[in-house]
Amino acid sequence: MSRFRLYPTRSQHALLLEQCGHARYVWNLALEQWSMWSSDKGPTPGFVPQCRQLTDARAAFTWLRAGSQTVQQQALRDFDQAVRNFYAGTHRRPTWRRRGRHEGFRVVGRQAARVVKHNRKWGSVRIPKVGWVRFRLSRTVPAAKSYRVVRDRVGRWYIAFAAIPSPVPAPGTGEVVGADRGVIVSLALSNGELLTCPGLSNREQERLRRLQRRLARCRRGSQRSRRVRAAIAKLDARAGDRRKDWVEKTSTDLARRFDVIRVEDLRIDQMTKRPKPRPDDEHPGRFLPNRRRAKAGLNRAILANGWGAPVRRLEHKAAGRLQKVNPSYTSQTCSVCGHCAPENRESQAVFQCVACGHQTHADVNAAINIAAGRAVSARGETQVPVSLKREPQPAASA
Repeated sequence: MSRFRLYPTRSQHALLLEQCGHARYVWNLALEQWSMWSSDKGPTPGFVPQCRQLTDARAAFTWLRAGSQTVQQQALRDFDQAVRNFYAGTHRRPTWRRRGRHEGFRVVGRQAARVVKHNRKWGSVRIPKVGWVRFRLSRTVPAAKSYRVVRDRVGRWYIAFAAIPSPVPAPGTGEVVGADRGVIVSLALSNGELLTCPGLSNREQERLRRLQRRLARCRRGSQRSRRVRAAIAKLDARAGDRRKDWVEKTSTDLARRFDVIRVEDLRIDQMTKRPKPRPDDEHPGRFLPNRRRAKAGLNRAILANGWGAPVRRLEHKAAGRLQKVNPSYTSQTCSVCGHCAPENRESQAVFQCVACGHQTHADVNAAINIAAGRAVSARGETQVPVSLKREPQPAASA
């Protein structure tokens, strides 16, 4: 989507929140009906019966009739699509929408085309029951049949036009690059480049720690806790904006410079799970140390470096040119002689082969192995797995 920053007035801000409340109310009612299904009661109403119920509800309640019927009916359509995606196995089960967390609605049809450009920097969009709202023209507005208005936790409004951009054209040089993701170095390329995802500065991190300690001493639901939560949300949003900006610029640069981009096929959702508890057999009801605090720090570092976002954006921008390689032993295999041993990895940053003596940056060495596609055959398929007891064999290509 093409997202732009909205700048509503104070009165428009209240009207936008009211539209978000209507969409959230209709969604939760549809979810409640769907959750009441049982084998003895029969099927719950679908999209068309719910639209008839919405018409009756708008005739009975003035506050609901004051909102936009397009927004409320689109909330029902979105819920129907969410249910279909859940039964198809592509998405998770639809959940309840909460105030302050799920603030947004969608507009479709001819109303989505009511966009006016004032000058080079500003434009306006007509939102039902709200009026003309200004937004910043940070790029060209695409021709879209729908848009979505959302509000983040910091209080900023955005409008996102549903238009899929075309992929970035390949340079045609035939150059292949491998990218290794790490904790200290966010992205290491096989040509020796080391890219780091920007985050909060030292002063901002210290302020975040002070705010988190202050929040722990606040009474739940008090005005003081709300102010502290808002300050923490601003710092989190600042870090998220910097990470998204780095991901977009880095993925675009890689898609423009290289024909083939190879990355490790990592299951990040499984890697960032908390460790399982270790019950103490000698003392029932007690548990042994499982290093959960160290694992929590590693999880935060993985998520802060944005391991999954660059790959997702490269799948869109470099469609058909992104290849995922089996990550097994890429960090322990020498990129020169192909010798694989845990002793090759001296530390987090140093790689020195015990067989040939080759020494280089550990992440760059892994990126070279990924670029060579050592776990990928000539047809782009994964090789047949072999026994772990087999002696490591030299790689076919350097």
